[in-house]
Amino acid sequence: MRYLPHTDVDVQQMLDQIGVSNIEELFSGVPADCRLKRPLDLSAAKSESETLTFLRGLAEQNTKTSDWDSFLGGGAYNHFIPAVIDQLVSRSEFYTAYTPYQPEISQGTLQAVFEFQTLICQLTGMDVANASMYDGASACAEAVLLTIRAGKKRHKILLSQGLPPQYRETIATYSAHLNIDLIDIPLQAGVTDQAELQKLLSDQVAAVVIGYPNYFGQIENLGSIAELTHASGTRLVAAVSEPLALALYRSPGELGADIVVGEGQSFGIPLSYGGPGIGFFAVRKEDMRVLPGRLVGETMDKDGKRGFVLTLATREQHIRREKATSNICSNQGMCVLMVAIYLALHGKQGLRQLAEVNYAKAVYAKEKISQLDGFSVPFSGETFNEFVITCSEPVAALKQRLEQQGVLAGISLGRDYPDLENGLLICVTEQNSQEQIDRLVAALAGGEA
Repeated sequence: MRYLPHTDVDVQQMLDQIGVSNIEELFSGVPADCRLKRPLDLSAAKSESETLTFLRGLAEQNTKTSDWDSFLGGGAYNHFIPAVIDQLVSRSEFYTAYTPYQPEISQGTLQAVFEFQTLICQLTGMDVANASMYDGASACAEAVLLTIRAGKKRHKILLSQGLPPQYRETIATYSAHLNIDLIDIPLQAGVTDQAELQKLLSDQVAAVVIGYPNYFGQIENLGSIAELTHASGTRLVAAVSEPLALALYRSPGELGADIVVGEGQSFGIPLSYGGPGIGFFAVRKEDMRVLPGRLVGETMDKDGKRGFVLTLATREQHIRREKATSNICSNQGMCVLMVAIYLALHGKQGLRQLAEVNYAKAVYAKEKISQLDGFSVPFSGETFNEFVITCSEPVAALKQRLEQQGVLAGISLGRDYPDLENGLLICVTEQNSQEQIDRLVAALAGGEA
């Protein structure tokens, strides 16, 4: 974007053109009681060099995240990102690509999206995947809307309390004015209570939404839940916030899920203080035409060569607005490419080996912490990467004590789960060394990290 400074003469000419005498008149429509009655409390203007020095001083007050031992997770995970990903996505033909409306000049972008869709299908065990969503939470909410559209007047959605709180909040926002009843399924020992689920199922329920793994890192019995759900003619939505787990455990599709959504940030997308994410969305063939977003398909050109085209697109930019199932404005082409490169680079065996390392490190940390006085692991089920501990001292005080030693111990659970007021969600990935884990354990025990 060009830098176009406006002189006083320029400003006055623009004001004259629109028929007002000064800039203040532009705000005449703002009620007087909503306006600030005094000048803004700002310091005098600085030169460019003075401004840069001032901003540099502010930046230097920040704590470097690399100086901390972090055990945070809860939907955003610190995984290693190979340098080849940045190198490849920085190529101009990818870096500047946006929407592949013209296949004859967009084969590279279309193929990258097609490969992403294929990899997501292989990972989730599903038939069809779209060209990505904004993030895992919005993908989960879109899945709920899909089940309502296809649910033959069913209007209830059962949400496991083990679903990430951010996902449940997003679903509630999407559903606020759509006459959708959201009903929580309670937990038993950190996983969805199947006895309560069976009581809640009826011919009015469009979908059951389960985290896999759930927010506590617990591996839900998705196969058993699928049997219960399908017996009442209800769809099962599996929401995967840590997709690396799918390299180690049976895929949701194999276990009977009808829709699989989730967050792909673990696969080559940096944390970046919360974004961007990349939601994935996979379904079975029967739901292909009600899938939000768009699909890239493989075809043959007139010379018999392999080619790629937009096969289905349920966006309002392509079809009548009243028939659209999504208003997503970009397929996040660059994030799609990063995920595709990451998955292709690791391959099936490499991804499984990485998942095994994550699993082993988390088990090591869980066992060490469970042996400490004043700490316990309340749930005995299988976990991946994350696990819950409860503390005898208040969590806020514990976290503050550890932060003073450069340790981010985990996420407090009390706000979202009052019965776990003294609970911490701890995450361990391949980025946490054994030395870091041992420092965490020592700090929790009251020693020096």
